[in-house]
Amino acid sequence: MDSIEIKKVNLNDLSKLKVIAKQTFFDTFSPDNTAENTEKYMNESFTTEKLTSEIENKNSEFYFAISENEVIGYLKVNSGDAQTELKQENALEIERIYVSKDFHGKKVGQILYDKVLAIAKEKNADYVWLGVWEKNTRAIQFYSKNGFAEFDQHIFMFGNEKQTDIMMRKEI
Repeated sequence: MDSIEIKKVNLNDLSKLKVIAKQTFFDTFSPDNTAENTEKYMNESFTTEKLTSEIENKNSEFYFAISENEVIGYLKVNSGDAQTELKQENALEIERIYVSKDFHGKKVGQILYDKVLAIAKEKNADYVWLGVWEKNTRAIQFYSKNGFAEFDQHIFMFGNEKQTDIMMRKEI
């Protein structure tokens, strides 16, 4: 595999962000959820308006992983009041790291995660945290391998279904 470039996302990248976000989300969650709940979530979470608002938020950052001019994955991190829960100034939230299924097992997620660590150090964060669906064993294993530990759980509404997210964190 050729080199992977990490590029910060801006509003000019909105259409590419929508495509990779929808595709990777669908590939990750549709096998274990109803079509109705998956579609509802995607239709609410990946609208042009919502993604524009997220890109424009000074406390949120998106980055693409690009190989041979193709977006093959992305990440979203939040700091300050953009964090979905803890909202502590000394923390950085990983809201999303997703990789196209064709590139699973090729270290793309690790490269994106390494970018998260660089951002956390730049922001002088004491720790990085995230919520991951309890049935997403691939992601749980990835974060555990990278030194994250479970510290709590929360309920996440996915369509009409209550799901449990495992809250994980890693001290920097």
